[in-house]
Amino acid sequence: MRKSLLALALAGLYVGGANAATPTTEEMWVIIQQQQAEIQRLQSAQQATDNKVEATVDAVENGSLSNVADWVSKTSFGGYGELHYNNLEDNTATADKDALDLHRFVLFFGHQFNDDVRFFSEFEIEHSIAGEGKAGEVEVEQAFIEWDISANQTAKAGVFLVPVGILNETHEPDSFYGTERNPVEKNIIPSTWWEGGVAINGELAAGLSYDVAVHSGLKIDVADGDYKVRDGRQKVGKAKADNAAFTGRLKYTGIQGLELAATLHHQVDLAQSAHTTELDATLLETHAIYKNGPLQVRALYATWDIDSAMDALKEGADKQQGFYFEPSYMISEKLGVFARYNQWDNQAGSSNNTEYKQLDFGVNYWLTPTVVFKADYQNQNAPTGKTELDGLNLGVGWSF
Repeated sequence: MRKSLLALALAGLYVGGANAATPTTEEMWVIIQQQQAEIQRLQSAQQATDNKVEATVDAVENGSLSNVADWVSKTSFGGYGELHYNNLEDNTATADKDALDLHRFVLFFGHQFNDDVRFFSEFEIEHSIAGEGKAGEVEVEQAFIEWDISANQTAKAGVFLVPVGILNETHEPDSFYGTERNPVEKNIIPSTWWEGGVAINGELAAGLSYDVAVHSGLKIDVADGDYKVRDGRQKVGKAKADNAAFTGRLKYTGIQGLELAATLHHQVDLAQSAHTTELDATLLETHAIYKNGPLQVRALYATWDIDSAMDALKEGADKQQGFYFEPSYMISEKLGVFARYNQWDNQAGSSNNTEYKQLDFGVNYWLTPTVVFKADYQNQNAPTGKTELDGLNLGVGWSF
């Protein structure tokens, strides 16, 4: 039975094949040409693939792709920013401050050229929007080359932050208490303060380091009636450099949790030859930071001694000084409280009452170690006739 079925099937195939139309010679030639074209197309595609593979192998062997990967691995990116809300009342009710401000947005860019040479920069926009008639400004706070001279000595050249105070070099919002930076370092040092020049820093002994810098200086426009040292920041924008400035600092960190530092800064002429008399000026700053478990204490004192000719321009401005004391306590891993007493005077050489006093207290809550929410209250005591601002400050800050 099985043999009969197989015979019938073979017979059917034979009959079907016999009945199918046999291609003509012309049709066979067309089919052959089509098949030859397809073979050539496949061969071309295979050759292109082979060329790409060879090019990739050559790139890897010659180092071009590895160079790109190496460049990327040696280039760093980061930044920080802070948004502030200030609800402050003036004692005269004429200068109340009720404002929301993206105070600053900063981007870091760096590159490691080799084991000993690197680049670092800091690009900032303040108050969200810059331009003619706008509230903010665009700034390059840092742009310098750093070179490891030896295992314990480093040199830098370019635009850098002056080595003075607590906040001037480290001012990311997650690193300090209070929505606003403290008024003493702002008005007396004056933070944030950067200059263009050269500097060397290193370690003299275990826990004892030094910084020495020669750089551009401040320029107070006495013709415009300026007298506060903060008014003299040129920010290395076509900075007048008739007279250089010199800064030296010693810092001791040899005891766990303790930092002691002292900075001496000298400038031959605060007016940069724009006044009939040279305004010789010297800044002395010293500070201490002590941290023991959840408790931290910060204290800073800074004073300017300026040529007596400054007093003729603005009474008492030949001496400008201030100090603050700030204890803080970490209640938990994320929550900290602080209080700070600030006192500063940009006319300390005067016998009149020109001194500001301010008490700040509040909380910081770190959502992560580099994301922080802040709330604090300030109570200010200003000289007679001056704006006196009391009220609430709120902020959020981040760094990465």
